[in-house]
Amino acid sequence: MAWIALLDTREGRFCANGLGFDHHDAPQCDMADGGMLTSGSLMLETRMSPDGRPQELFGFSAGHPWPRSLTFQAIPGGGISMVHSHDGTVVHGAIRRKTFARTDVLRVTYAWDTESNWARLSIEEPEQGEVLAVPINDPKPFLVSDLRELILGQTDRVLAQDVIFAALSTQIEPIGPMPSLDPSVMAATPHGYRPVGELQRGDTVMTESSGVVPVLHRIDRTVPARGSFSPVRLRAPYFNLQQDMVVAPEQRLVLRGSDVEYLFNQEAVLVPARHLMNGHAAHPAPCGPVITYTQLLLPGHETLLTAGTWVESLYIGRLRRKVDLLSNSALQNLERSTLPEHGKPAFPVLKWFEAITLTDQRAA
Repeated sequence: MAWIALLDTREGRFCANGLGFDHHDAPQCDMADGGMLTSGSLMLETRMSPDGRPQELFGFSAGHPWPRSLTFQAIPGGGISMVHSHDGTVVHGAIRRKTFARTDVLRVTYAWDTESNWARLSIEEPEQGEVLAVPINDPKPFLVSDLRELILGQTDRVLAQDVIFAALSTQIEPIGPMPSLDPSVMAATPHGYRPVGELQRGDTVMTESSGVVPVLHRIDRTVPARGSFSPVRLRAPYFNLQQDMVVAPEQRLVLRGSDVEYLFNQEAVLVPARHLMNGHAAHPAPCGPVITYTQLLLPGHETLLTAGTWVESLYIGRLRRKVDLLSNSALQNLERSTLPEHGKPAFPVLKWFEAITLTDQRAA
């Protein structure tokens, strides 16, 4: 199982054996003429139209050897609809957001498994951590050739300018809490720094509020290295870093100091890495088509000491109580009894304009 296709603003890529380091020795889908993809995930990230009017975002239509089409559409109120027409049968679903803002990036994922007669349409707001999902009845498979031509632009395709990227996986991709550290990031333990990607359940790490705590789980995930997954390189010596480290845009750092107290009347604040990209302290990290992130799940959502700076560990809130979301998340294979419940973050999370104010203050 692998990511086999990626479309961004520059180009489309398709490789049946898997993209980048997600490459396998054998094809991950049936490339024969008429081959079907009976299970997988089609993901796209987009910005929504500011006027709230219906807008076709992504899709295709074809007429031979039978009529078929796929359409993702933005609908009034900030929602998303999906319609898949397959030889006279129509599969559809719609989902609405709780909030609407032009600056929001929306991640849409349609996952299906026709052998299990299961499918799911979901939307996520990476900046807010919101996740909504609805079941889809009686899903149909896709011709592999249709999806290949969709990504490569070799068919009657709709691709809105607001679409940031689209990607295709041959497995059911999870939704919800997302790991956000490069596996090479060095985490402080009682025995010195170790790569976070080598830590296992039962190992211990140094935290800011609770001292030494055990690692409950390490979560790994491979994703397209585009959009809200695009890696960010944080540069030493900024943020007290002893060496550069690579993180996902949504990884939050703990920042403190007299300027934080003056501007926000707080001892410390959490700032997503994407807000720190000013060309000096943080900038985009070169990467291939896919990237693997990892993160540690700790008992009390403690902050980790990584390469000299404090960062947020994986936050799952009360996910263990939300059976449907848990079963669709990257934690789905973990025993519920081993999952903690996390209260609200100890420090406030800065919005983008607040983070800009802080970074400008520090650059002055």
